[in-house]
Amino acid sequence: MADLVIRGGTVIDGSGAPGRVADVAIEGGRIAAIGEGLPRGREEIDASGKLVTPGFVDIHTHYDGQAVWDSHLAPSAIHGVTTAVMGNCGVGFAPVRPGTEDKLIELMEGVEDIPAPVLSQGLDFRWESFAEYMAALDQKPRDIDICALVPHAAVRVYVMGERALALESANQGDIAEMRRIVAEAVEAGAFGFSTSRTISHKTLKGDFTPTLRAQEEELAGIAEGLRAVGKGFMEFVSDFNQPDPATEFGLIRRVVERSGRPAVFSLTARHDRTEAWKELLALSNQAAREGVPIRPVFPPRPIGILMGLLGSQNPFSGASSYKAIAHLPLDQRVAAMREPETRARILSEDRFAGSNFPLLARLSFERMFPFGDPPNYTPSKESSIAAQAAREGRRPEEVAYDMLLADDGNSFIFCALTNYADYTLDASAELLRHPNTIIGLSDGGAHVGFISDGSFPSFVLAYWGKQRGLPVEELIRRQTSDTARAAGLPDRGLLKPGLRADINVIDWDALALERPGMLFDLPGGGRRLMQKARGYDATIVAGAVTYRHGEATGALPGRLVRSAV
Repeated sequence: MADLVIRGGTVIDGSGAPGRVADVAIEGGRIAAIGEGLPRGREEIDASGKLVTPGFVDIHTHYDGQAVWDSHLAPSAIHGVTTAVMGNCGVGFAPVRPGTEDKLIELMEGVEDIPAPVLSQGLDFRWESFAEYMAALDQKPRDIDICALVPHAAVRVYVMGERALALESANQGDIAEMRRIVAEAVEAGAFGFSTSRTISHKTLKGDFTPTLRAQEEELAGIAEGLRAVGKGFMEFVSDFNQPDPATEFGLIRRVVERSGRPAVFSLTARHDRTEAWKELLALSNQAAREGVPIRPVFPPRPIGILMGLLGSQNPFSGASSYKAIAHLPLDQRVAAMREPETRARILSEDRFAGSNFPLLARLSFERMFPFGDPPNYTPSKESSIAAQAAREGRRPEEVAYDMLLADDGNSFIFCALTNYADYTLDASAELLRHPNTIIGLSDGGAHVGFISDGSFPSFVLAYWGKQRGLPVEELIRRQTSDTARAAGLPDRGLLKPGLRADINVIDWDALALERPGMLFDLPGGGRRLMQKARGYDATIVAGAVTYRHGEATGALPGRLVRSAV
């Protein structure tokens, strides 16, 4: 008798093949059989009329801190993700020399919007090396599996100290030591190495990430550590500005060719250089045709900031009169902002002057929209705050101010930061058509106060499948076997006998995203945005049901996965 039988669902096996009605039997955490009329199991799930899919593999998350203190890795876990790769963008918490922990906390706070007090209380830093960090992760059971990348910033600060923070170039001794550290970490089970080369990644003090100006010789030297071990991939984040996309891509390509290891990089349709993504897509496709494994990771919707009084950012966060009341409870803050005198002061002040968010000045009212319920991620140009202000003969700041006060301050303004240059998702639609691209960039576990993109996996199905009519088999494949293959996880991503039993049972008709809300459940009472979805009847990790109808069962079969390829 099988431990669990999922009975009578439409099996979408993750390969891209057409779905078929079948039973799925699970024994010992693995898929035992798939077919019709399988014998009864000790436990059964009636999946009649539902989809049965592999669990999703998210290749770009930031649970490096949360995985230490939390067994429930929401939001990813409540959106069908059963395996998450963390440690992206070159930031993380190991290796770390005693006494330098605050440097890594400050960087994570600025780059990924995880408050320093939360990290300080949640992390005990009982490790120094990356292997010791993984050993600490091993000790905590979770509701999903996690895989860790070695973050370049932590390695660089560990080896170079203040010289890394000053953005000095590494010498040959530095490079050799970084190569050794990364190779040892991958040998111990890390899935590879991540780095950031974007000016958007700063501490709250405005200091750039220590890896920003790392030279090609440094990157190639570290990558040779992966070659020596014979496994692991590299993850790059870059502005692709210096001096043009082809030059920066050429650097990445040479590093990949020199090391023989695959790489992925973040790709979005930027609002300031609207054609750059097409050039980078063409370059990556050419590299793939020539046997150089470089794959772009792209978002399935706008990367959008939720600006509101509940979150960490709003259009007036930097105004001095707003900062004076920002500490007040929501109801008192709303009451103060409704006072004519306070309103007039805030609207008259420089709203950027005191901001700790470096991107705020780049956010225009032309791409700010009322968010609504249900949430709308594809708003029209005519619905923007700028367009509404023009129709009403008001300043955009006035319209935004009133939107913040709607619903007693519980409303959000959706601001498309990138990937919405022409007010369409045509770029994502084009990227979906290319087999070399990867769906990702959810940033699960990060940007907790103003971005809620951990719901990407559900959006892919609800929008691209239900609304746009793309084949569900392909959308499932892109989030399961495709991402598992890219990460180096051969034991999952497919519903196939012998593979790991990570499975979703999805009510397709009911599948929908809910409006995000704010929780205050981080260490020290820290806040985080949380967005749920309807339609997940069950999520199963290693054969154990972890969620039923979006609610945790208490089962914690997840573990730290150590790399094998």
